[in-house]
Amino acid sequence: MKKLLLSAVAAGTLLAAVAQNPQFDAMRKLQLTEAIIENYYVDSVNPDTVVQEAIIAMLKTLDPHSTYTTAEETKALTEPLNGNFSGIGVQFQMSQDTVYVIQPTAGGPSEKVGIIPGDRIVAANDTAIAGVKMPQSAVMKRLRGPKGSIVKLKVVRRSEADTLEFRVKRDDIPLYTVDASYMADPTTGYIRISSFGAETASEFVKAYNQLVGKGMKNLIIDLQDNGGGYLNAAVDVSQMFLNPGSTIVFTQGLHQSPQFFFAEQTRPIVDNRVIVLTNEYSASAAEILSGALQDNDRGLIVGRRTFGKGLVQRPFPFPDGSMVRLTTAHYYTPSGRSIQKPYTKGETDTYGEDLIERYKHGEFSSADSIKLDKSKKFSTINNNRAVYGGGGIMPDLFVPIDTTGVNKYYRELRAKNVINQFVLDYVEQHRSTLKKEYKNEDAFIDRFAVTDRMIDEFVALGQKLGVEADAGQLAECRPFLDLVIKGLVGRDLFTASTYSRVVNPINPVYREALKLINDTERYEALLKGDRK
Repeated sequence: MKKLLLSAVAAGTLLAAVAQNPQFDAMRKLQLTEAIIENYYVDSVNPDTVVQEAIIAMLKTLDPHSTYTTAEETKALTEPLNGNFSGIGVQFQMSQDTVYVIQPTAGGPSEKVGIIPGDRIVAANDTAIAGVKMPQSAVMKRLRGPKGSIVKLKVVRRSEADTLEFRVKRDDIPLYTVDASYMADPTTGYIRISSFGAETASEFVKAYNQLVGKGMKNLIIDLQDNGGGYLNAAVDVSQMFLNPGSTIVFTQGLHQSPQFFFAEQTRPIVDNRVIVLTNEYSASAAEILSGALQDNDRGLIVGRRTFGKGLVQRPFPFPDGSMVRLTTAHYYTPSGRSIQKPYTKGETDTYGEDLIERYKHGEFSSADSIKLDKSKKFSTINNNRAVYGGGGIMPDLFVPIDTTGVNKYYRELRAKNVINQFVLDYVEQHRSTLKKEYKNEDAFIDRFAVTDRMIDEFVALGQKLGVEADAGQLAECRPFLDLVIKGLVGRDLFTASTYSRVVNPINPVYREALKLINDTERYEALLKGDRK
């Protein structure tokens, strides 16, 4: 990176100039401060660090979403949204300081050379990555690399006495943002979007068409815990539901004229009954899709109030790979509302504690606890339903949070990673038997059950990992625990959709949505604004 600080001579010259003329702008003041630090500070300093900290400090005086990221942080931030990366092509999990392969990518580099589920990768290019307490980020750095490059892996396999060695040629690996889709009932499809990336729209169309082929008439879109992503991706998905010319979203800022995004399809691709699932972690692009469907009276929102991020960030990358993401505009839903929740410039801590405050005020348990700003009341485009700005998107049907089964014992099991470790061990020991007994996902979901013997082994593992057994609390969380274990086993044997199929029925938001989408009279009443 080109050196930004002035030389000592230039600093002296600038100081003299300032002494003669104290009227100088803020930028020259910043340059002068950098020069003074470099040339007069008592100890040596790293100019890059000084500049980086200055940038971070400047952005902190703005809104909570204007940020600076280092080159490494920028890569980690953008890679999941770009649709692919170059690597060995495995879904893995770190457990007890070991890399367990859950699934190799179908047709990917690892599958081609013979790596299978249950393998443990212990070394990459002669560097140990197991048993050395290496952070997951460091492990990923060693497994990923330029397309076409070779990585030598040492693998331990349960059925083999000796360590296996593989030479894997890295290749482009797809990253999927539509991570689950299935038929929830004979006429209702379910699609989960985990984030909005470069390929989300094409992934969505593929999943949608597959469900239509299975008889789908109505659709549930799950945006719970979806933190957002690319605005254009949300626009591309939104327009699949809307008539040509319908407003999806518009943006405007001090230095940006209003920019409108309209549905451009010749006709809606999706003409079914639609429900979107949201919660307090649904944000940004997820709120754009939710707002577009709600304001155009095209679908219903079920769940809890969304996060409330109505600001648009523009990336400004630097040559060294670092980046500033600066808020350049507000975005507005079709009715004209901004759903950005309140914030005070420079007070990021208070902003970050908003969800905790919502929980304390009882908002997750009762819709009556939600504070709506009546001064920011708007109406939907076709049915004139009341909607509100200034703090997320309110669902058309509120569903309180359900913590049944999530007691202290269960939370400790999750904190100590007992559940994931047990599932990894169990599948590793029984994979071949399970594959023979359950030929496909449907057979597994219909017949597999967590046994008492499995739970006894699970409790013993918990004790080994520092979670004291508690028979009473185990009995309380057992129904929930059984489904989570079954879902994770199914995910390892089949796909992420298997986990969703198993676990979703205990999610009250999902249950209410499925009930509502099959109740024509109630669905239509809510779409007209009747919340009774």
